[in-house]
Amino acid sequence: MRYVARQRNQIHGTMTAPISIIIPTYNSVQGFGPTLASVFEGVSSGLVCEVIFADGGSGDEIEKIAGDLGAELVRSAKGRGTQMAAGADVAKGEWLLFLHSDTALSEGWVHVIRKHMVENYDRPGYFRLAFDAEGFAPWFVSRWANLRAALFGLPYGDQGLLVSRVEYNRAGGFDDIPLMEDVGLVRRLSRPRRIKATATTSAARYETEGWFRRGFRNLTTLLLYFLGVRPEKLAKRYR
Repeated sequence: MRYVARQRNQIHGTMTAPISIIIPTYNSVQGFGPTLASVFEGVSSGLVCEVIFADGGSGDEIEKIAGDLGAELVRSAKGRGTQMAAGADVAKGEWLLFLHSDTALSEGWVHVIRKHMVENYDRPGYFRLAFDAEGFAPWFVSRWANLRAALFGLPYGDQGLLVSRVEYNRAGGFDDIPLMEDVGLVRRLSRPRRIKATATTSAARYETEGWFRRGFRNLTTLLLYFLGVRPEKLAKRYR
């Protein structure tokens, strides 16, 4: 049984494309709950036609969870770009929503996505970033990320990415690279617009590595990527 029956949805009296949600997973079961709970809003509204777990070789219970939920499980080599490309290859929706497994969308996101698709057809969209932590550091890092996305049209993957199938294919999809796959795709898309909902992502890695240390590393990695350093070399440096 599929996660939800495929269907067309009516927006403002016209036929519109249903959404396929693609979530890359790798040993993601622990802490997966908030993401799945937020996804259900789209499923229950009829806007989402399917949910795809694009798995990179997990050793947890992702297969059982996919079966229990009726989600589709796609296997591929490990790597977010590779996994999301594999999910997109089998997706049936005319819009693709790429969402990290530790990111949850705010209540009411379905309504603002409907509005985005009406007003910006074929224009990609991303969400406002927030962290599941309090204090100055998460506030500052998220504000910088949102400013970067607004000024330069460069959202990262943890902000979610909504893109039409037409635009995704025109841009050539995700590159098979170990890092910066989100930036690589976004640079080839039409300039994305912010969707007025929030993507709240896990702060675990920032809290483990240090907020400003990880933020500085993200910034320098982006700059080196723009200077032409190969993603394979960046990935070794990043790890």
